[in-house]
Amino acid sequence: MQWKMGDTNGQVLVGRKGQGNRLDQLYAPTDVLIDKETDNFIICDQGNRRVIRWSRRSGTTQGEILINSIACWGLFMDDQRYLYISDSDKHE
Repeated sequence: MQWKMGDTNGQVLVGRKGQGNRLDQLYAPTDVLIDKETDNFIICDQGNRRVIRWSRRSGTTQGEILINSIACWGLFMDDQRYLYISDSDKHE
């Protein structure tokens, strides 16, 4: 969801097709970050046990799986664009 200052209604940007496991759906997402260099969302899709990349450009209809089979909970990207992901199953 995107919430602009002063708005009372948010706008769904990713996963507009409802809950599920297709590449155009999310299931219990827990974290999101914006990769400003590539203009992508990186999403921790915990319910589907994956991390996906979703372009912020208009017309994008589905995401791309970056990492599968991970109990992701949180994400962080440093200044060198290294991606750090917490895995709640492995306690890492």
